[in-house]
Amino acid sequence: MLRRSVLAIALPLVLLGAWPAAAAVKATDVIQRAVDGFVRPAYASLHDRAGKLTKAMQALCKAPSQEDLDAARAEFSTTVKAWSSAEIIRFGPIVENNRLERMLFWPDRKSIGLKQVQAALSDKDSTATDATQLAGKSVAMQGLGALEFVLFGDGAGQLASKEEPYRCAYGAAVAANVETMAADVSAAWNKPDGFAALWANPGPKNPLYRDGTEAVTELVGVFINELKMVRDVRLKGFFGANPGVDKPKQAIYWRSENTTASLAGNLMGVDALFQASQIGDALPPDTRWMAETIHIQLVNGIATAKAVKGPIDKALAAPEQREKLEHFALITSSLSTLFGTRLTSEFGLTAGFSSLDGD
Repeated sequence: MLRRSVLAIALPLVLLGAWPAAAAVKATDVIQRAVDGFVRPAYASLHDRAGKLTKAMQALCKAPSQEDLDAARAEFSTTVKAWSSAEIIRFGPIVENNRLERMLFWPDRKSIGLKQVQAALSDKDSTATDATQLAGKSVAMQGLGALEFVLFGDGAGQLASKEEPYRCAYGAAVAANVETMAADVSAAWNKPDGFAALWANPGPKNPLYRDGTEAVTELVGVFINELKMVRDVRLKGFFGANPGVDKPKQAIYWRSENTTASLAGNLMGVDALFQASQIGDALPPDTRWMAETIHIQLVNGIATAKAVKGPIDKALAAPEQREKLEHFALITSSLSTLFGTRLTSEFGLTAGFSSLDGD
């Protein structure tokens, strides 16, 4: 059964009002452009990158070497970037069969996932080295977080030799599992009568979207909730008001030094979706400037995140790097206002409560 969205569960957003009947842009066209121009290509890219990651892991396991370990780590980082863009779509096929949590179990505040991965490596459970059987285990053991520890966590250097065949086999199974999920989600979005058709063709008989307002609400919710997630959960989760309250080991992908690359990837996804949908064309002529402003700020946010390099703990300790993170926070706050207040106001929509408030 197709499920509509996780917004009502994890990141609820209520948008009240009606898509402007006078708008020259049809809601169905906006959604179809979003699907064809962003969602499908994003998951196709993720599937492609995950396939290369699986091959890199298999090559490493077959003939361990530092060169092959470096190659696998590089493919991991590239896959993280592809996922960071695609993951902004947190509804539809990705939420079926717990794929969203299986792809990335985060945040892991109580280190539940870490402990399960470490236990698997210690116990050498043979079933965890089979991608099919792994898919039925704990969500924390089978996604990018687990693979990051395999490739970058304590003891990962032994993957360059033949000392850790189990660790490599487990990592290869995780990579294959990620590839399978990416393939399944990509295929689901491409089904002619699948979720994409429901989203792009709202109507009274549609079980998920009764009209264009509901369909566009889902799209606008992506922008608002993703920016709130990036700023309030992912950035503020490790970046404190001063160095004394920083929590670098709470940062996503801190082991692989992909923290800020993933934040940049999130904003790249938002910008690509915004541009592909052309939702800005529905704005009244005298407020079309807003769409260009949004794009410019997203580009600035991406560049700012990318400019923060190296281990996140060292970046937090460097004043010039902290300034960049502070600037990134300001940009995401400004974007939240543009999307959550200005844009929705122009469309006659009102942003409501989000469960991220107070986190």
